[in-house]
Amino acid sequence: MKKNIAIIMGGYSSEYEISLKSGNVVYESLDKEIYNVFKVHIFKNKWVYIDYKEQEFHIDKNDFSVSIHGKKTTFDCVFNSIHGSPGEDGFMQGYFSLLKIQQTSCEMYQAALTFNKRDCLSVLKHYGIHTAESYYINLGDQIDENAIIKKVGLPCFVKANKAGSSYGISKVYKRDQLQNAIDVAFAEDNEILIESFLDGTEVSVGVITYKGEIKVLPITEIISDNDFFDYKAKYLGQSQEITPAKLTKEQENKVNKEARQVYEIL
Repeated sequence: MKKNIAIIMGGYSSEYEISLKSGNVVYESLDKEIYNVFKVHIFKNKWVYIDYKEQEFHIDKNDFSVSIHGKKTTFDCVFNSIHGSPGEDGFMQGYFSLLKIQQTSCEMYQAALTFNKRDCLSVLKHYGIHTAESYYINLGDQIDENAIIKKVGLPCFVKANKAGSSYGISKVYKRDQLQNAIDVAFAEDNEILIESFLDGTEVSVGVITYKGEIKVLPITEIISDNDFFDYKAKYLGQSQEITPAKLTKEQENKVNKEARQVYEIL
């Protein structure tokens, strides 16, 4: 008997359009011979299943079910393809945990911790993981540009604390660019962090637990066509992503060890 898989996509943040694209990629990729696949849009004003005719059917939040032409459908598993809130920050994870519905993300606490850049950094620093120098500001705080520059230097990155896909990020070279970058970040979140610029080879590496064993995935080197790995570089092809990364064996071993350690800590 086929399992019913709900692919949740959309979300409440500026990343919703990217999430819809991600969800559609998952929808096209899942084997329809094995699974009954349902596209579920999650937005602040509606949770709906959308069929192939683009008809919308209301999701019952009491048990995450849907009534389709009078027939109630429940789901065996949820494939979470939401970028940002509420898919990456623990809300959906907690919801599905309460309903005892299997889902593809990590657990609620780990999602909340890793989505919050400040909290994530505070945990990793305790274990000796090296990170960029950082400075925190909350909405309403007095902005002390001298203190910021003294702490992190120039150039630096100004980021929304709880946002992804490079929304709310600016690279600042001069003092007179700082306030505008802070305003851009506050448009995404009421907490921001400002980090020192680290010059070097940028890499990305995934880590998963597969069949009870932790596996570090192949390392990808990122070469942005732009000033940094921004939205256009990530999603509009304005970058090179080279796998495997062009690293020495020693560098590869260090990255793998560090990535695995970070994964185990978090």
